[in-house]
Amino acid sequence: MATEIEFSYAALNGAARRHIRVFQIQQFLDRFAMGLTVAVVALALTDRGMDLFQISLLFGVYSLTTMAMELPFGGLADSIGRKPVFLAAVVASLISLVLFLSTRDFNVLALSFAFIGFGRALRSGTLDAWFVETFRAAAPDVDVQPALAKAQWANAIGLATGAVLGGVLPDVLGEVAISLGFSVYDVSYVASFAVMLAVFVFTVFAIVEPPRPMDATALVHGFASVPTVIKDASLLALKHPTLSLLLAALALFLMATNPVEVIWPTHAKPMLDDGYANTVIGVVTATYFFSIAFGGSLSPYISRIFNRRHAMTLAATFACLAGVQIALALQGSIIGFVTVFVLYSVILGVSETPASSILHSCVEDRQRSTMLSLRSLIQQLGAALGLILAGTVAEIYSTPIAWSVGAVFLFLAAILVLVLVRRVALESE
Repeated sequence: MATEIEFSYAALNGAARRHIRVFQIQQFLDRFAMGLTVAVVALALTDRGMDLFQISLLFGVYSLTTMAMELPFGGLADSIGRKPVFLAAVVASLISLVLFLSTRDFNVLALSFAFIGFGRALRSGTLDAWFVETFRAAAPDVDVQPALAKAQWANAIGLATGAVLGGVLPDVLGEVAISLGFSVYDVSYVASFAVMLAVFVFTVFAIVEPPRPMDATALVHGFASVPTVIKDASLLALKHPTLSLLLAALALFLMATNPVEVIWPTHAKPMLDDGYANTVIGVVTATYFFSIAFGGSLSPYISRIFNRRHAMTLAATFACLAGVQIALALQGSIIGFVTVFVLYSVILGVSETPASSILHSCVEDRQRSTMLSLRSLIQQLGAALGLILAGTVAEIYSTPIAWSVGAVFLFLAAILVLVLVRRVALESE
């Protein structure tokens, strides 16, 4: 196998540079459209009369739909093409936005969230695969990782920019929306719909992919193979105690942290003045995304502190995260809340790399996709269960108590990973 040439943007040919720019714009627009609603979704649901338990159920519908659809649609893009599948995902997103804007009924909102999950399952890995394949064709033997990093940076900027604007729009145009009979948060959803239409048009004309024959059996085969995929992955995990412990810990991790990610705006908004509350929520949401990215960049340095023992790094990260989640629940002022929330987000970012390193070290290439599918399934299931539990506790007691209960799951996850540390040590002897 030829050694990859070190990446240099200036040294790339015109086709490769143009390919990177097109993908950056496409990713920015797509994540910008998503960001417009991500900062206000919990607030918009509260404004529609949903309580915390119902909000948790709706996000549970999203998680379970994603979990159910991601496996059967995993190979669809390989069969019929990445571009058509991505365009179908955009259509699903547009349908979701229309349903959301049209109703205050829980059942219709649940259908809207199901379409969001459907769209995410369709999006998974589609244009990323197209980007890598086309880049390698345009720039053979050049290291593709830095090119992907450029695209991922555009992705993060789009999400953060959308989150800020999605928070500003209700404060600026909220009164206009109310005068027209809409919710103040509907302006962010209308803006998201407009940008999503732009994503569709841009993808149609700017993303070039040779057409592939439409194989109607691909979808049927995808659904038919789901039980086999789950069975094979489960057997692999059961036969490998390290994987079993890791996946159980990751499920507990999502049970604890996903409720914080979903309902924190409803907890923080009462700490703010109504005149600028949504704008601050948008800014904090953008900061959340950047803090996670910053934490990810710190992860290699923190790993060195633990002599690159990834399981030990993960156990320490989960334990710290549990303590910080309790501290977050105790905050009563917006300054204290945002300060702790930023720290919490950084630690979330730190946790991703050691977990992935452990998983990839335990499986062979032929098993990797199967295990990643199982990891995604278990994490979505953990997220859904955590949301339902947290929503119930928050509605009966309070959000801080729900988050404190969630911290117990993080401590349990840390204990499981400490058992994993011992197992890894025994396997290395």
